[in-house]
Amino acid sequence: MGAAYAATTLLTAVAIGWTAWTGVAEPATAAAFGALVTVGEATRIPLPGDREAAPLATAGALAYALLGETDGSRTSHGVLQVVAVVVVAAALGRFARALPCARRAVPRAADAGDARSPDHAARRVLAVAFAATCFQPLHNSGLLVRFLDPGPLYALFLFALLALTALCDAVLAAVLATARTGHPFTPVLRDELRALATIGSAVCAGGVVMALAVGVAGLWALPVFSLPLLLTQASFRRHAAIRATYRQTIASLARATEVAGYTPAGHARRVTALSREVGRELGMAQRELLLLEYAALMHDIGQLSLVDPVPGGATEPLASGEQRRIALLGGVVVRQTGVPAEVAVIVESQADPYREQPLAGRIVRAVNAYEDLTGGSAALERRLAAVERLRLSTARDYDPAVVRALTRVLARGGAGGPPGGNGR
Repeated sequence: MGAAYAATTLLTAVAIGWTAWTGVAEPATAAAFGALVTVGEATRIPLPGDREAAPLATAGALAYALLGETDGSRTSHGVLQVVAVVVVAAALGRFARALPCARRAVPRAADAGDARSPDHAARRVLAVAFAATCFQPLHNSGLLVRFLDPGPLYALFLFALLALTALCDAVLAAVLATARTGHPFTPVLRDELRALATIGSAVCAGGVVMALAVGVAGLWALPVFSLPLLLTQASFRRHAAIRATYRQTIASLARATEVAGYTPAGHARRVTALSREVGRELGMAQRELLLLEYAALMHDIGQLSLVDPVPGGATEPLASGEQRRIALLGGVVVRQTGVPAEVAVIVESQADPYREQPLAGRIVRAVNAYEDLTGGSAALERRLAAVERLRLSTARDYDPAVVRALTRVLARGGAGGPPGGNGR
């Protein structure tokens, strides 16, 4: 992680210094692509799984890295100028995005990615530098045109180069995310590769088309061929806003048990945060994590059927028949919210033996029990005692793999757990 940041910082300093010393080649072209990157970065969008993406900015940056001609005339910018233009334009875009008027226009879900902006910046610089290094020397030396005359093979080469760049970027993103969060590398990489099949393919195709179109028609092709990505970006933005509103609605519904006094304040939020950490530790995919989040938020909704609240909101001391009734009523309520049916199944299975539950249900059950045992307390002794209680009950009540994952998450301080604990 530190090596990636150090390489990015060094490359950025060298690129900006060299470009300032030698001057900007083809300033109109640099300004046009820089403006495209700035606009795309200023309108960065949230994606499922707490990701963010700037498809327009990424496609524009990669197109500039693969640009060999403008309106039939050969270009003379090199790798360092490509990096310098992209870095400066991205910085301007982030500055514009931070303005109050821009923040009001961006969905709240996008704010989650601000803490990971160094990762985004490092990946952008390294990906563009990689693509430019693979293309610019070959094109400027004439080898690329000599062996691949402008035509289908040339376009195929550009697309293959961007596909390789995207693959390397996915690996780097997984490495940085693993170093930052401590989550297993394989599931994180799997989620990054899955994301390539959606918006990643559109970005690669857009970058190739922009580079080829500007080479033939000049800079006037940029706004024309940016339109599909702009429409895609607008569609993702609307989807993100709807998804954020939907999640807020579910969270508000989950708080009904707290407002009515059936569960302690913040119980659903704490169970949800810790459940997501355990799910990531166990390698769950993004969609599975989303279902787990919804189930964790609403796992206690069935308690609203009780005449009198259970002390502390803990249903474990109740008879098994009463636990099952509460779980089934919770499933009925969940089905009325419009969430996927799998969420209702998870909630309904909370009173079943853990071997008959889906993985998400086992996670919610163990985390909910841990939360009930600690009562939301931050005292280290109480948290360690709760974990030990779960370990002693793995033969019948809790999945041993889930309890081990929960212990590892708590040991590294995840979701407010005690740092320095034993992760065995």
